Amino acid sequence: MSEGTTRLTMAQALVRYLCNQFIEIDGEEKPLFAGAFAIFGHGNVTCLGEALEAVQDQLPTWRGQNEQSMALAGIAFAKAKRRRQIMVATSSIGPGATNLVTAAAVAHSNRLPVLILSGDVFANRRPDPVLQQVEHFGSPSTSVNDAFRAVSRYWDRITHPEQIISSLPQAVAAMLDPAECGPAFLGLCQDTQELAFDYPNAFFRRVVHKVPRPRPDRRSVDEAVSLLLAAKRPLIISGGGVRYSKAEDELAELARKRSIPIAETIAGKGAFTHHHPSHVGPVGVIGSTSANALAEEADVILAVGTRLQDFTTGSWTAFSRSARFVCINTARWDAHKHQAVAVVGDARETLTEIIARVDEAADDSWMNRGREEFAKWNQLLDERQKPTNTELPTYAQVVGAINELAGENDLMITAAGGLPGETTKGWKVKAPGTFDCEFGFSCMGYEVAGGWGAAMAADDGSTPIVMVGDGSYLMMNSDIYSSVLTGHKMIVVVCDNGGFAVINRLQNFKGGESFNNLFEHCRAKEVVYVDFAKHAESMGALARRVHSLGDLAEAFRWARTTDRTTVIEIKTDAYSWVPGDASWDLGVPEVSERQQVLDARADQEEIRSRQRVGV
Repeated sequence: MSEGTTRLTMAQALVRYLCNQFIEIDGEEKPLFAGAFAIFGHGNVTCLGEALEAVQDQLPTWRGQNEQSMALAGIAFAKAKRRRQIMVATSSIGPGATNLVTAAAVAHSNRLPVLILSGDVFANRRPDPVLQQVEHFGSPSTSVNDAFRAVSRYWDRITHPEQIISSLPQAVAAMLDPAECGPAFLGLCQDTQELAFDYPNAFFRRVVHKVPRPRPDRRSVDEAVSLLLAAKRPLIISGGGVRYSKAEDELAELARKRSIPIAETIAGKGAFTHHHPSHVGPVGVIGSTSANALAEEADVILAVGTRLQDFTTGSWTAFSRSARFVCINTARWDAHKHQAVAVVGDARETLTEIIARVDEAADDSWMNRGREEFAKWNQLLDERQKPTNTELPTYAQVVGAINELAGENDLMITAAGGLPGETTKGWKVKAPGTFDCEFGFSCMGYEVAGGWGAAMAADDGSTPIVMVGDGSYLMMNSDIYSSVLTGHKMIVVVCDNGGFAVINRLQNFKGGESFNNLFEHCRAKEVVYVDFAKHAESMGALARRVHSLGDLAEAFRWARTTDRTTVIEIKTDAYSWVPGDASWDLGVPEVSERQQVLDARADQEEIRSRQRVGV
């Protein structure tokens, strides 16, 4: 060691750097990187693993069962922490790395941070091709890690130990940037990890980060205020960015001051409680009749912290063609969608400026209209969720039963399949920040992995409630075992409707014959149904299989008393769904021998005739 430097391997220096990054959260300094997930193999065990082992009390490393699910757990952790703390996911080369590509896409589409460190091939190429190396004959520098370029906000391959001095700060900056937030990827060449280098001690200084709050351009605020003051039927769409900016109070104040109804996106649901006086329900394809009715009549839509995904906009059929949009977003790309008045800036700071510029509203008629529509929607939910004498309970009934028994601060987690629609519509949020539906990438398998990550993030002793269909459970369930090993309890409710029921619904709705979605419609020698309770027990969880809503309630009360992850299985109806949907544009065959398909094609053309023309 020379003066002003410390000699370390690249892997050791990388880990030391991560350990010295902190973040200020509500006046308190906490580690920016709260932990790492790792499945070790060649490419990350001998060097990166050696470095992580030495700091395990400072940067704990958790062993999962699949690289994708580990990263999904890290993504759920970051979401629960409102992007203020980050997890690391590391892998070997080859399939270990490519397993992470799907998770990177989840983080990218949801604008969530995760640091991915994957082993890479040898920079010197001497032993090529190494085990699991995919060779590109005309591009020898290409490895499987190039697949991450499309799903990363920051991408780099480390071929020399000095490169991390410039690369790591850029990766951290990207993950903490409100506009650019997403996954950062570093491919770590195996021979580079082992090399020693004299790193300047300044590289390892203690850094305390603060999430920036960029202010908007004054002229854009002027234009936004003018539109809002002139609006007769304004509607707020609250997106996930409201939560990440911690702008709930400011948005509620604007809604109160101008009597503006608040509708929520899927990612935005949970910023407000269900019975907040301005709340009128979720909007869009899996939205409520109340919010969708208001969206159709609104003359100005204030979209805050949302990327306006097609499930929010009903493929741009949910709004009048004459309606004007004001988009508040830190990301320029999102703010400028559909010829909106773009207000590029932090949601909380922007709303504060707008609030100071608007007067109290004189007319409550539009807000009262929203409350009337929301009351009708709640009556519909109550009707759909109440117990009946049907052979199988519906998703709506199961969601309603669990929702009623859930603790005020228990986080509900779901993703993909039929449950996003049923929970977005039917889960009545009791406390802010207690709803997590991953639908930016609609990733099957997020549910159980996300529950594990959310349990790690829970500081208040609450227990995450995972609601998962049988299809997603079969796709990725091994983190039930991970959570048992680590002691991070969650309650998993498995709704078994015999396959991919919501896709069967879509298939039928667009004129198709039931085919290859429900197990009864699959090519199989014999349909064998899984005993999910026994399967969960084999991984060390506690479990019960129930057959009625009454048994479900009893089992859930029992699950709250257990000392480890607990799984409850219940069979559900594959054909009953809560209405309220907006239209959705997707491909339907232009020619077919089935009249049902031709009828669906005509309906699809009608949907497209109502779409707004935008960019």
